[in-house]
Amino acid sequence: MYILEGNIGAGKSTFLKLMQQHLKDVDVALEPLHNWQKKVYGQSLLANFYQDAKRWAYSIETFAMICRVKEHMKDQEETNQNRIIERSIYSGHYCFSLNGYKQGFMSDIEWNLYNQWFNFLIPQKCKPPRGFIYLQVDPEIAYQRIKKRNRLAEKKITFSYLQQIHEHHENFLIQKTGILAELKQVPVLILDCNKEFETDAQELENHITAVQEFLVRTQKS
Repeated sequence: MYILEGNIGAGKSTFLKLMQQHLKDVDVALEPLHNWQKKVYGQSLLANFYQDAKRWAYSIETFAMICRVKEHMKDQEETNQNRIIERSIYSGHYCFSLNGYKQGFMSDIEWNLYNQWFNFLIPQKCKPPRGFIYLQVDPEIAYQRIKKRNRLAEKKITFSYLQQIHEHHENFLIQKTGILAELKQVPVLILDCNKEFETDAQELENHITAVQEFLVRTQKS
């Protein structure tokens, strides 16, 4: 199992759909966005979070972690070694939840409780992936793409937020600071996605070749 990571606007879903078209032996799993939008106990956690982030951050991050652990456990049982899943429990924790805490949306007590759950569940239930594929993109370009696609759910995303999430991805996947020891050994393929690979055939071919070589190399070790 491999995990595709990257900032909002990096082109993760588009990338996976193109990979599946060009690499027939690759199996992909898109991020289950419906999880964050559906109602839990009669309430929409995402809607509540948008209305009052400090009140609902711990609730939605805990729920997201539970959903991602369930998805991860299911994905790690798949027999296809070339399965690539979009986002993960790891970026959910090291990028988005951590950023929420640093921005003051979670109290110290809530963050400590959340970390206790993470440190209990993930090492016991979730096997590390065979590799990470990181779609690296400058925050400025990610912001331009978000504005261009004009999705309702992304209207409130600010440039400063994208900068914060970008820095957390860099710390997690390149610097590998503050992460679980077993993740530090997981290889990372970094793809420069500042160019529009969806409309640039040569750029897409370069990425496809890099992914193919990465899959072969990591399955030999």
